[in-house]
Amino acid sequence: MSIDKFIQDGQDAKVVERIHGKILDMLTTGEFIQYISLQKKPAVTLLPDSIAISNKRIFLCEFTKLGLATNFEIFSWSDIKDIAFKEEIFGSKVTVIPFTGENLTIDYIPKVQARKLYQLIKTALENPSGQKSEEPTPAISEQKPMEHFTLPVQPVVDEPASPPITEEHKEEEITEQPGISVVEDDELTQKLKKLKTLYDRQLITQSEYEHKKSELLSQL
Repeated sequence: MSIDKFIQDGQDAKVVERIHGKILDMLTTGEFIQYISLQKKPAVTLLPDSIAISNKRIFLCEFTKLGLATNFEIFSWSDIKDIAFKEEIFGSKVTVIPFTGENLTIDYIPKVQARKLYQLIKTALENPSGQKSEEPTPAISEQKPMEHFTLPVQPVVDEPASPPITEEHKEEEITEQPGISVVEDDELTQKLKKLKTLYDRQLITQSEYEHKKSELLSQL
């Protein structure tokens, strides 16, 4: 399998190939490696510590006994509470925070790799894969049938359609009702109403309206 995609951020190809081969032997069905970051100290480090993540777990790798042995700390995403990193002069310090046990920190991770680790791990923690809802779905046979209710049918009575009421009809009804007299406006009131209509339609200004109104009222 090609490791080209795991060495695009300055990782040492030989170290990545060695770690990649070890992690491949530990992958489960449907699991694949997403990213591998390597420690890079100011001095030459032949066998640096590393952090690798798959779509299901996170692997913290430490070479011991001059590379003859390897210690792995492996966590599934459900075991991880959070991830944090702190940028320093030489690289970043990446800390994995599990729900139980001590925090695990690897320093001198290149800043580019630390940021990518943080992004991938945060995404995995927010959207853990492989988790399904444990709430059982009720079987169809257990569901209660819907109750049907019949509403009483109201008889339909045909009523004669009423003609539309126009302004002329309204005036006729008012004049035809006994005891009600229609009082016509006097000439001054009609002029005031006409003046107000002109003002409402913005055909005259407010000053013209007030001036003309004063003239009409002075006739009282």
